[in-house]
Amino acid sequence: MSINKRFGGNPVPHNRPTLGPLEEQMAMSVIQSGWVAQGRAVENFENEFCDFLGLPRGSAIAVSSGTAALYLALIALDAPTKNVAYPVYSCSALRNAIALAGGIPIVIDCQRDCPNMDIAAIGSETNIAIIPHMFGLPQDLSSLTSKKYVIEDCAQAFGACVNGIPVGLQGDIGIFSFYATKLMTTGGQGGMIVCKDTAILEKLKDYRLYDQRFDTKIRFNFQMTDLQAAVGSAQLRQFSQFLQRRQEIYEQYKVANFPLLDVGPGLQPVRFRAILQTAKQQEIIKALGKHQITAVVPIREIEILEPKAHYPNALKWTQNTVSLPIYPLLQDEDVQRIIRIVQQII
Repeated sequence: MSINKRFGGNPVPHNRPTLGPLEEQMAMSVIQSGWVAQGRAVENFENEFCDFLGLPRGSAIAVSSGTAALYLALIALDAPTKNVAYPVYSCSALRNAIALAGGIPIVIDCQRDCPNMDIAAIGSETNIAIIPHMFGLPQDLSSLTSKKYVIEDCAQAFGACVNGIPVGLQGDIGIFSFYATKLMTTGGQGGMIVCKDTAILEKLKDYRLYDQRFDTKIRFNFQMTDLQAAVGSAQLRQFSQFLQRRQEIYEQYKVANFPLLDVGPGLQPVRFRAILQTAKQQEIIKALGKHQITAVVPIREIEILEPKAHYPNALKWTQNTVSLPIYPLLQDEDVQRIIRIVQQII
């Protein structure tokens, strides 16, 4: 029997949003209301987000994207001309947001045993640090000095906790992304900012409320629509089930003895990605691709735009990792198909 017949099945994308009747129902309710711009649905979504994180209502600000959330966080912390540290092993949105906000970038390598940023390497010259929790793997930020502003990038880790504290609440500002491939979506694009400092919150809200202002202050439209917020509220109401299903798939990979990235005691991850550590990166990706299963290099070497010799840990992670499909709509039969194919190689 050929390997094609043994492992045959439907195409399996690397990512797929979980959208269904509840999203349709809540989006239709907004359409029928006749009000689709930022309004009551956005406010409801913000309040529900605060409830989920255990924050006072009014502590969350919905925006048009995760990148917009990061840019606004930098503006609120007066980033122009300030030193902003961020990891070289990360999404290009970080570099772009710093540049647009006028910050001075300081690039930091990741850890040797974890793809998260090496926070011990953040120097005293840093004014603001952007710290992502990569692939849903949270890190403890308690060792950072209070002299620096900390923006927690939770785009890949919403729902994760550090010693019982939700990610986004360890630093000064937490930012979240609801892009189509993230843990939950607001219909393709969207983001959220959370903060416990009322002065910073007011600054953020003033910037977002860009229209019908009778002063000369520069603002820009980063608003979320009610239509997006309705989808977000529907997703949030199912979010615990989403995380549970991701964990179930992750456990199937673990039972198969896959060498997957994980975290230590006191850290509660979410399974945004199932990252396989392997020296046979391209071999695995090609083998899965032959059976219409998409696995990817989570961050490729070409995405490290700085001199690679200066960031050996990041370079290593680009060369020995594969991201396997893991999302709520992935069927067990497809998970087992992935396992059988990968087991032929590792």
